[in-house]
Amino acid sequence: MHDLKSIRDNPETFDAGLARRGLPPRSGEILALDARRRAAQTAFQELQARRNEASKQIGQLKKQGGNASALMDEVASLKERIPAAEEEDKVVGAEIDGILAAIPNLPADDAPDGPDEEHNVELRRWGTPGTFEFPPLEHDAIGVKLGLMDFDGAAALSGARFVVLKGQLARLQRALGQFMLDLQTLEHGYTEIDPPLMVKDGAAFGTGQLPKFGEDLFKTSTGHWLIPTAEVPLTNLVADSIIDETQLPLRMAALTPCFRSEAGAAGKDTRGMIRQHQFHKVEMVSIAHPDASELEHGRMTACAESVLQKLGLPYRVIVLCTGDMGFSARKTYDIEVWLPGQGRYREISSCSNCGDFQARRMKARFKGTGDKATRFVHTLNGSGLAVGRTMVAVLENYQQADGRVAVPEVLQPYMGGIEVIG
Repeated sequence: MHDLKSIRDNPETFDAGLARRGLPPRSGEILALDARRRAAQTAFQELQARRNEASKQIGQLKKQGGNASALMDEVASLKERIPAAEEEDKVVGAEIDGILAAIPNLPADDAPDGPDEEHNVELRRWGTPGTFEFPPLEHDAIGVKLGLMDFDGAAALSGARFVVLKGQLARLQRALGQFMLDLQTLEHGYTEIDPPLMVKDGAAFGTGQLPKFGEDLFKTSTGHWLIPTAEVPLTNLVADSIIDETQLPLRMAALTPCFRSEAGAAGKDTRGMIRQHQFHKVEMVSIAHPDASELEHGRMTACAESVLQKLGLPYRVIVLCTGDMGFSARKTYDIEVWLPGQGRYREISSCSNCGDFQARRMKARFKGTGDKATRFVHTLNGSGLAVGRTMVAVLENYQQADGRVAVPEVLQPYMGGIEVIG
């Protein structure tokens, strides 16, 4: 959510931020509505004040035995006009709020400019893609060949973009999730949370999924939304609250199923496990002091990278350009893992600093010792990591010529000592 006062004070800066997002200017439209609303508020206050004054004068005239009929007619007229001014204030205010709620966050000054993913900027790489003495297969071919990945059975049950994992692959998925959650909580200091998987409208609005992206979510018959990521319930744990400054940063992590309609992904990654309606993910959320959120952003990204480093999976880190960032983000680092079967890097984590954008929508604030006023916190979120995509990377990078898959050493304790999946 955007600060209306900031738009009043710096309309050119606001429009320049939108232009970097590839969007047209909106300050003129917003400020014109704001002027209407303020005029309605002023009229309402003046009408109320005049009504109160005239009512007092009526009482005084009656005490003196005077004729108060003219004043009484005026008060009656004022009573009829006041609701109209009040309604104008409410209607225009709702229109302004609706416009502001649908406008994405403004990009950070150091986010690279560009219209699409072709203009993202690579920052660094870790690890060297391995070489194979045989043509490496893609993960779905590996899984089906092992007899442990069933897409046809899943399609019969649920349709496209689902999978049934069996035996050691089902265990591998569970092992990856537990390993990631242990790493983020035990080594990196995130507090483990087990949140609800269904949320109300207010929570989805707070993190920016509503009102603009409802088609990307699944809605239940009770009016709840299935979470697209644990970012939604975790971040909303601080909604409508005032946090003591000494508690910041708050760091939370959760391993949950996630549900996405993939409404905008028609024709993309229709095979395999890259893009599914249901998947597991370890999500990290930080609630940070505004002065420390950039440092927290770098720290969170490093926490996500550590998963791949411990698994021995080559990856690269890119910073997204202004045209490729998510709705709520002001700056985003993507981590892309190397997939030898596809012969390219694919996204496995996205770590975003949302600034105070979500906090304004949620009314999440903090207060320092001795401070009279509150300030909005900064919120950050990142994958640590997407479990299914990490399994994809393990299968492709650790595949062997005989069709079996080696288990990364760090996962073997979670796999009951199994060293090879076959």
